[in-house]
Amino acid sequence: MSTRSVSVLGLGPMGQSMVKAFLEAGVEVTVWNRSTAKVDAMVALGAKRADTVAEALDANEVSVLSLTHYDAMYDVLGQAVDHLPGKVIANLSSDSPEKARAGAKWVRERGAEFFSGGVMSAGDNIAHPASYIFYSGPKAVFDAHADLLRPLSPQEYLGADDGLAQVFYQALLVIFHPWLLAFDQATAVIAKSGHDIAQFVPFAVRASEAFPYFMEQFSVANQNGGWADLASLKMMDAGAQHIIDASEEVGVDAAFSHLAQSFWRKAIAATEAAGKPVSTYELMRGENS
Repeated sequence: MSTRSVSVLGLGPMGQSMVKAFLEAGVEVTVWNRSTAKVDAMVALGAKRADTVAEALDANEVSVLSLTHYDAMYDVLGQAVDHLPGKVIANLSSDSPEKARAGAKWVRERGAEFFSGGVMSAGDNIAHPASYIFYSGPKAVFDAHADLLRPLSPQEYLGADDGLAQVFYQALLVIFHPWLLAFDQATAVIAKSGHDIAQFVPFAVRASEAFPYFMEQFSVANQNGGWADLASLKMMDAGAQHIIDASEEVGVDAAFSHLAQSFWRKAIAATEAAGKPVSTYELMRGENS
């Protein structure tokens, strides 16, 4: 049986995790990075060194990119465009869907195959049970190399649209980023009130168990224009004010809750103006604004 091999370009925390996962699975890995110190660390684990982007591309048919954004891809691959023909680029970097589509076009125009990915992981822990990777792009290209990439995380192929992996990836981050801020605000309220964050956390975890129920209910509502009821919207506005008061009474920044309240109030105003329920979902879609 021939040795499986891959190149990894970009050795930030995620790129290093990918190299380690490949090596642990017995995949031969060639690495390139601007910072040689990070290359040295991976070589010490068993990876092969590429001193240039061209060497990294030449070493294997498939190169995995783990870069800060797609603009970095042009800068990196632009150093070795003559080495792209016949290669396969799997860009697992984060960026907007349109930038992923433009990047795919750029790579293909230079003779290489391309598919994209979005890494859903617990930080840079791609071995975590909750971690997985969205993929999109030509199915035949993905299928041909799916086995090689399997050590990275469970795979979720979404479709042929080059930007689709980023659509789903960024949509999930839309949920995650406010959650991080909300958790900071919640635990700040607990601490500034003179109580123990550790005592509070089990209740936060318990409350989160209801989130799937709400997601299922609201997903149905949003497929039909969104949830809206004037009395309920006013209740959410009042509830947001209570959160603001509880936060500001102890000196916690409630800007995030003020923002949430502003959406409830916009929906109330739009509902009263339209004479029919207008949901925050509709407002975020740019409707009834």
